[in-house]
Amino acid sequence: MEEYNTTHSASSRRSFFKKSGLAAFGLAAGGGLAKAGEAAVARAPRSGKAKNVIFMVSDGMSSGTLTMADQFIQLRDGRKSHWMQMYLDHPVTRGMMDMSSANSLVTDSAAASSSWGCGKRVRNGRINVGGDGEEHEPIGMVAKRNGLRSGLVTTATVTHATPAGFVANGPRRNDEPGFAKQYLEREVDVILGGGINFFSSGGRRDDVDLLGEFAKKGYKEVHDRDALLALPDGDHRLIGLYSRGHVPYEIDRLNSGDLSKSVPSLAEMSIAALKALSAADEGFVLQIEGARVDHAAHSNDISGLIYDQIAFDDAVQAALQFCDHHPDTLLIITSDHGNANPGMNSGGRLGLLQDFKGSCSQLGGLFGRRARHSVDEIREAIEEVTGIGISRDHAKLIQARRSGEWSAAYSQMDTPGGVLGQILANHTNIGWTGRSHTSDYMELAAFGPGSELVPPFLKNTHMFDVMCKALDLEV
Repeated sequence: MEEYNTTHSASSRRSFFKKSGLAAFGLAAGGGLAKAGEAAVARAPRSGKAKNVIFMVSDGMSSGTLTMADQFIQLRDGRKSHWMQMYLDHPVTRGMMDMSSANSLVTDSAAASSSWGCGKRVRNGRINVGGDGEEHEPIGMVAKRNGLRSGLVTTATVTHATPAGFVANGPRRNDEPGFAKQYLEREVDVILGGGINFFSSGGRRDDVDLLGEFAKKGYKEVHDRDALLALPDGDHRLIGLYSRGHVPYEIDRLNSGDLSKSVPSLAEMSIAALKALSAADEGFVLQIEGARVDHAAHSNDISGLIYDQIAFDDAVQAALQFCDHHPDTLLIITSDHGNANPGMNSGGRLGLLQDFKGSCSQLGGLFGRRARHSVDEIREAIEEVTGIGISRDHAKLIQARRSGEWSAAYSQMDTPGGVLGQILANHTNIGWTGRSHTSDYMELAAFGPGSELVPPFLKNTHMFDVMCKALDLEV
């Protein structure tokens, strides 16, 4: 496994910006936001009708996640995160959002995305389907009916709950094969992320070759990073699927030569989507999701969490620069719910994350009931991935948890991820409240025409009205 080199990473990003034509969005060569005067159009207050909406979701992002990612970037790169810098450089409307679902104070991603997608609170597990089984038209299809285009970019399977909430309907969020068919039937213009299993004949139980059907409708297939980067300018319908399931964690992608060559980053997918959608005159609604922030939080995986939040922040940079050159774009940045509420306690050592060479998910094999790793093997495996040398007593604790001889007092933490997260917290001082979604009010930032419609505190369903009013859609 290659060691992550921040200089190499920055160089790679600059290379992509040139290849992708992102210079047209105004990105500075150093990877930062444009300096004062370089994007003055972005600093003037905007009003009037929007032509485009970019809706960005860092799935499962607790407040501590946003804070620690910003602090880690300052420590590593000597600058603020693009999200935090945006508050200093742009006329942003900022609010807090109540994300409760129809049946719970703690939402899941399906009900959360549906609340934005159709303007109704639905029960957890449903995609734009009401209490009596009625289907509500999602924002992507409202936009299409009004002559606009629609797009989805995610690091999850593209048919996962959050992207599905903008274009699909279904009583069960796990009907991903069904959502893939809906994407074809509803002609979602840009689809980039993971989940090729739900589109290929080899992965579907019905053996239907949906990818072939997309090709018949004129979609360009860009299923590897080189094809995405080489995409010519123009009005394209795109489908690009880069993994059988979810896209790899960003830290694993960066540290694997094969993955970094074959799998694009979230920012790279976002740029490609923006280029393709903006090449047409109609305008668009694009959802961009950093999905694996949520997955890492569920696993108490601190390296997976922070590096994927940083990958989302790179996508924020791309969106901001697009808005600088397309001032008729409403940009919305938020999260659907908190998860595990990670936070850095006194004496925290964020700098240790620079030594991690992968996500903690790579260590799952240490906890299998059939695993027979010795104490030394456990310590060696953890140090290889994290750079942290745990004590022999903590390695024995992993053995005891694995054999069922010990259980954590708090059942939320009595999982492999919970145990490992607590052990590593002794070194990083970054702790977790659990391993599931939380009821926190969510950070919301809006920028561009229509952002004036966002109040300081709002109900999640209000965002559907904001988008429809900003775009002047007939609902």
